[in-house]
Amino acid sequence: MQTQFRMKLISTEKEYNKALERLEIIFDASPRTKKGQEAEVLALLIEEYEDKHYAIDAPDPITAIRIRMEELEMKQKDLIGVIGTKGIVSEVLNKKRKLTVNMIRNLSKKLKITAQVLIQEYQLNR
Repeated sequence: MQTQFRMKLISTEKEYNKALERLEIIFDASPRTKKGQEAEVLALLIEEYEDKHYAIDAPDPITAIRIRMEELEMKQKDLIGVIGTKGIVSEVLNKKRKLTVNMIRNLSKKLKITAQVLIQEYQLNR
């Protein structure tokens, strides 16, 4: 029988792997039990370690726009009027032109992408 995991912040890969193994064993425990409470705390500790060591950066703004357009089954032409003319939409989506504050506002509203993602710096294609 597996003993309870020693609760502390996870600081090494070895501790992380041990925590994952323990969580796998107790994952389905009822939240009202001691093992269930242990699982909840362990999941938080694992999440904190992963956020610090395996962080996934947000995509650049144009990639985020393209991903969201695909999710919504939108075409480039659907952004005409949202960020400008057909030519401006093409330039923005091909990273030939930077997003303006008005474009960011409109895209955030239309595509439901946070402005925090859209204001990130990105390289233009020359």
